[in-house]
This record gives sequence, C-alpha cells and structure tokens, in this order.
Amino acid sequence: MVTGRDSAMLKPMSEANKPRAGAVAGATVALVLLTAMNFVNYIDRYILPAVQEQIKGEFHITDGQIGRLVFWFMIAYMGSSPITGWLGDRFPRKPMIVVAALMISATNFFTSSVHSYDSLNLRHAMLGIGEACFGIFAPSMLADFYPEVQRNRVMTIFNVAIPVGAALGILGGGIIGQKYGWRSSFVLSAIPGALIALLVAFFIKEPERSGRQPEKAKVEKTIVMSLLTNPAYMCTILGYAAVTFSLGGISNWMVSFLVRVDGYTQAAASAVMGPIIVVAGLGGMVVGGVWAGWWSKRTPKAMFYVPSISAVAAVPPALLCFFAPATLKLAGVPATLIGLSAAVFLIFLGTGPVNATTLNSVRADVRATAMAGQLLVIHLLGDMSSPALIGTISDHTNLRLGLSATLITMVIAGVIFFIGARYAPKLHDTIEAPVAA
Repeated sequence: MVTGRDSAMLKPMSEANKPRAGAVAGATVALVLLTAMNFVNYIDRYILPAVQEQIKGEFHITDGQIGRLVFWFMIAYMGSSPITGWLGDRFPRKPMIVVAALMISATNFFTSSVHSYDSLNLRHAMLGIGEACFGIFAPSMLADFYPEVQRNRVMTIFNVAIPVGAALGILGGGIIGQKYGWRSSFVLSAIPGALIALLVAFFIKEPERSGRQPEKAKVEKTIVMSLLTNPAYMCTILGYAAVTFSLGGISNWMVSFLVRVDGYTQAAASAVMGPIIVVAGLGGMVVGGVWAGWWSKRTPKAMFYVPSISAVAAVPPALLCFFAPATLKLAGVPATLIGLSAAVFLIFLGTGPVNATTLNSVRADVRATAMAGQLLVIHLLGDMSSPALIGTISDHTNLRLGLSATLITMVIAGVIFFIGARYAPKLHDTIEAPVAA
C-alpha cells in the first residue's frame, strides 16, 4: 500500500517542500569543504608516482616492489571499507570524516621517520585506512544534501578533485622531492588536511538521511544480496573497476615512463604530467558531466553510455602515447604527450556519471555500504593490482609493454557499461528534501 509519505515522494517538488535556504547553504558548505578534502587526498595519493624513482634508488628495489606499495595501500583501503560502510549507514558521518582527515594528515607528517621498505609499506597501509573512511562517508553525506537529479552535477564537482589533486601531487611532489628529498613532499601535504578537518568540524552539520528508511533488522539481513542482485549497481562498479585499472596504471607509471623512455628529469616529467592531468582530466570531468546531464534528460541510459564511449575512445590515443618514438612530433608537440593528453581527457569523461549512477542505483539507507562496495571492487580489481602488474611486466620486458595492459581493460570497461545501460535507473524529479540538523 502506498502511504501518504510515499505518495508525496513521487510528486513534483512544491514550494512547500523545497529545501530551506539554510539547508541549501549548508549543502553548499558541505560540498566545498568535502571537495577540498578530496582534493588533498589525491595530492597525497599521487606524490608517490612523482618520487618513486627516488624511492627505488634509495631502497634498491624493483619495479614490482614499487608497484606493491600501492598494493598494500589498497589492501588496507579495501579491508577497512566494509566496516566503514557499516558505520556510515548507522552513525553520524561528520565526526568520522574529521577523524579520518586528521589520521591522513598524521600519517603524512610521520613519513619523515620512514627509513625502510617495510615501514614505507606500513605508512601506505595507514594512509589507505584514512582515505577509505573519507571516500565512503563523504559521497554518502553529499547524497543526503542533494536530490537525485542534482547528484550527477554534485559528484562531478566532488570528483573534480581527482585530476586537480593528482596533478598537484605529481607536480609538487616531483619538484619538491628533487630539491628537498622525497619525504618532504609527503610531510608538507599534512598541513592542509589538518586545517580542512577543523573546518569540517565547525562548519558542516550532519544532514538528515533522505528517502525511506526500512527497518534496520530487515536491512541487515538483505543488504548484501540487494546489492549483488542489482544489475545497474553491479555493472557500474565492475565497469568502473576496469577504468580504475587503466587509470591507476597510467597515473602511477607515466612519470617513470617519461624519465626512462623520453629522457626527462624527475622534475621535468612531473612538470609535464601535472598540467596534463589537471587540464585534460578536469576538462574531461566537466565535459562528461555536462554531456551526461544533457543526454540523461532524453534517456537515463546516458549515464552508462557516456563512460562506455569514453573508455573505448581512450584506446587509440593511449596506443600513441605508449609506442610513439620519443623523437616523433605532431605539429611540433611530442606525440607521447598528445596521446597522453587525449587518453586522460577521455578516461575522465565518464567519472562523474559513474559515481552519480552508483548513488542513484541504491536505496538511501544503504548508500554508504554501496559506496564501500564500490571502493572494494574498483580497487580490488583495479588499481590495487595494475601498478604491481605493470611493474612486474616491466621487470621482465619493458615499461611500454607493461603499460599496454591498460588498453585491454579500457575495452572491457566500455563493454560492461554498454551492457549496464539496459538496467539504467530512472531519474526522479525529487526526493525528500534533506534538512541540516
């Protein structure tokens, strides 16, 4: 039977039930601060690719061992995700976000005391726990501030931090690392995270959870099966895992590729890679969000079609990047950089729609768990293994062939997203308006 409350949820939003001005302002503050923290997280994560040639030289390790630093980061990241998702669906997320942000900053600060390969692995594992907590709580909280039709835009804004943060991490990490030592890059990144944590503590209010709330007992018995049997959700996270494999592999090894294959210094390679990520990645993120938003007004399948097209289209420029001779130039620009720029742009084209679809495919009461499941799958099948696999292939052949593994997963991603379009959830005009508590 449809109750009065259920019926109200299906009707267009009236003036009476639109979010109050205070709620809108609170949502904006939350989006700004959580995006800023996401930005800092990706700075932290992408310092390693910028300085890994220094780390390799200091600790006398192989490419495979360098790749396994990311592996241990992801083991901790994924291992903590189920617990984090359970907590996020049952307890206020704001205090846990603050604790996670402070933990990330503390881990970066104490990198100065790392002087062995094992302790470096431990340091990366601790960072993985902190980032997993934030990566699950923040999108879940934002989904309660904004209705379904706005989440593509909101998740696009939130995920703009990925290319911008990654670019600054690579750029700053490479330059600072070459001048002052690789540890200094991590230590300096601890400061902004701690400051943002304090701002979150004082200026964000926990939102009410939007949508209907089934009884907790029922949720606890059926939550896993409800996600595993949700084809839209499963296609989204499996396709995203294949994209993450490619993106993780490219972003973790391209600075080393430019140094070894094209003869750049570490600082010069970082100075090239950073702007490419921020311009091409940010451009792809924004264009993809706008494109998906426009197309989804005609069909909800657009939220799958955009990442499907972008993944497959990224293959030709990636081929050019990996295999063009270092001396080949197109219109005076190295072909390697042209291919890299185009591939990054196309890969990021589908990022905003993918995250919005994850949130729209599940019930309101299981969003944090759904995000935990997404993080678990995309990293287990994606960038947990790709840096180590590429490094191992490189140890036995060369880095060109190692990076070629990412081409296969781009095609796989395109196929999965295309299949997922059959199950695309409809976008409703409204949800119950969240009010800041």
